[in-house]
Parts: sequence; structure tokens; C-alpha cells
Amino acid sequence: MNLPQTVPSSSAVADRSLSPDSLDVLVIAPHPDDAELGAGGAILRLKAEGWRVGILDLTDGEPTPFGSPEQRARETAAATDVLGIDWRANLGLPNRSLEPTLAARRQLAEVIRRVRPRWLLAPYWVDAHPDHVAATQLVEAARFWAKLTKCDLAGGPHHPERIFNYYCVHLKLAAQPAFVLDISPYWDRKLAAIRCYHSQFVEGRAAEGPSFLDRLRDEAAFWGKTIGVRYGEPYACREPVGLSSLQSLV
Repeated sequence: MNLPQTVPSSSAVADRSLSPDSLDVLVIAPHPDDAELGAGGAILRLKAEGWRVGILDLTDGEPTPFGSPEQRARETAAATDVLGIDWRANLGLPNRSLEPTLAARRQLAEVIRRVRPRWLLAPYWVDAHPDHVAATQLVEAARFWAKLTKCDLAGGPHHPERIFNYYCVHLKLAAQPAFVLDISPYWDRKLAAIRCYHSQFVEGRAAEGPSFLDRLRDEAAFWGKTIGVRYGEPYACREPVGLSSLQSLV
């Protein structure tokens, strides 16, 4: 299966071509940088373990106070190189006005039918940012649509086995994750990918007190402490998480 180079992209991020094999995991992000923030450690660990991982950004993330579509595209390309993922594209939906419309559901379902991931990663479903909430609603609806037969959707039916939800939230809430992933060996590279978004996390940020990146490290260290490792990354799931063995528990 070769993915056509036709996924709309308002941010001009390259739609990296796929080999005939499908993706194992597709991370769906409301904006460029959300996948890195919420799931960067999982992406790097999965890649190290031989999984095929892609990211689909739903919008270009602009406007922002210190960014531009062109700069965000450059930052996204740099972060993509740090992650070493197999594929990335942008669906070209409107930033700040993201809605789980039928048209957007069709677009996303058709991408899912083309790249055929085993798992989807999406934002946590409770958030102050309307785009994040809409993104998860869209992912859940598109996952269902992607399996439909007797329809005019492009590509063959496909139903991802799982949706796992990463935390990239604007609410100051105490998360209660379904599990925490050990990302200790990959923290430095996750941070390097996040640093690529200079316009979002460095430029214009107050110099006094802990920086945004310092707080991000502290959060990862907290989650690491909860499972007895240095750095952790939390995940939620609406459905039960099954285990074939207890030997992989930290």
C-alpha cells in the first residue's frame, strides 16, 4: 500500500511516504507539538522496539503569539527528524475552530483506512482547550466510521484495536491514568523534540522561575516516581487494558 501524497496540509509538513506495510500506531494530535508533549516518550520507545509509528496533526496550530505557519512547519519538520517516525501528515483542519463535523470525520476515517494502524493515540478527553476535546471526539467517531462497509469512503474497512489517551491538557487537574509508561531512556530525546518548537515553548516565555520545560521535566519525574523509575508518561483509556502476562509490569 502506497499512501497518496494528497493529505491536505496547511502547514506544509511533508507527508512521508509509507512502504507496503501499514503503521502499528498512529498518534493523532490537534496541533503540531501535542504529540511530542503528550506521547513523545511512547513514540520513541515504540520506534526503538521496532514498531512503525506515524503522526497526523489535525491543524497547523497557527496563529499563536510568537509563531507563523511557516515557522511552525519548520519546527514540526525538525521535531519529526528527532523522533525518527515513519510518517507524518497534516489534515489541514482549522486551528481554534476544530469541530468533529461529518466532513472532518470522513477525512480522518479515510486516513485511518489508508494507514491501517493497530492502535490510535489521542488526547485525553477532558480539557479546557476546545480543539483538544473536539479532536478526541473526532478520533472516536472516525475510528468507528473507518470500519464501515457498503460506503463510499476511500480505502478498505479497518478498525484500530485500541485508543490510548495521552495527557496534553490545559486544565490543572490531578490525572488518574490507566497506566504509566517508563520513558526514562528516552526523556532526553523527547525533550529535544519539544525544544524544536521554539516559538511555542521558549520564545516569549518568562525567564523568572521554573521554565515551561523545567515544569515538564518535573511532571515526567513525578510520573516516574509513581512507578519507581526516573521518568514516566501517563495514559488513560476508556476501555479495559488487557495483559497477557504480568512479567512486563514495572
